[in-house]
Amino acid sequence: MTQIIDGKRTAEKIKQQIAREVQEMVEHGGKRPHLAAILVGKDGASQTYVGHKEKACGQVGFESTILKLEENITEEYLLEQIARINRDKDIDGLIVQLPLPRHINEIKVIEAIDPAKDVDGFHPVSVGKMMLGLPGFLPATPFGIMSLLEEYEIDTRGKHCVILGRSNIVGRPMANLLSQKSDRADCTVTVCHSRTLHVEDYTRRADIIIAAIGIPEYLKGDMVKEGAVVIDVGITRVPDSTKTGGYRLVGDVEYATVAPKCSYITPVPGGVGPMTIVSLLRNTLSAAKKEYSK
Repeated sequence: MTQIIDGKRTAEKIKQQIAREVQEMVEHGGKRPHLAAILVGKDGASQTYVGHKEKACGQVGFESTILKLEENITEEYLLEQIARINRDKDIDGLIVQLPLPRHINEIKVIEAIDPAKDVDGFHPVSVGKMMLGLPGFLPATPFGIMSLLEEYEIDTRGKHCVILGRSNIVGRPMANLLSQKSDRADCTVTVCHSRTLHVEDYTRRADIIIAAIGIPEYLKGDMVKEGAVVIDVGITRVPDSTKTGGYRLVGDVEYATVAPKCSYITPVPGGVGPMTIVSLLRNTLSAAKKEYSK
């Protein structure tokens, strides 16, 4: 029988824990954790995502600041704003919402963020610590996925995990985390991508599949073996005239054909998405604790 991995419920449970920790910090004379976000341009998806982050901050007792900048700002001006926030001791975590306009170098922007405030986990220092298994900020989506595997006590040791996608945001860090020596890892990992031939030959042998390839309903039922665990990271709006907004949300997994074959599966929406945001909160809380303990 297929069990649904409820990311929304798990995220709410973690937010309650964070809220209690924040309250205790404040009662003992500490400051409230403060997350700042920089949003460049008016991309609808980015605006929605930043709005969700702001709402989540309020739910757990964080302070939040959103700096909205026009799409035509110069790279130099953006770097100046990052430097200003880096110097602001009241702000514990800083994220720059991606993607950025084409005239701005994303790598240069990521490297400009103070690693101590890099709660997105994208800075080379954060990535290096993750690679070495050292304490640090994990990228929010992989962090959320690892938390779901732990919450549902999904056995990963010795399992074959296939990751669809090799992005620096999900695919590559997931491959690293799941191959590490730990209770919720120890996987044998295969990374498939746009140049992989006969992807189904890999997915049909997989015990665990992480679908983060960015193609709506890419993973079909005939590509998955019975009893597999499937984590769907994708989320895409597809036209649907029967819906009020004229669209529906789908993941990278064709849920109707894949779910009946799975032991566990995440839905879209309500699976990985809520865990991404709550993981960002966890990183911000960790940053605030480090600052508080100085």
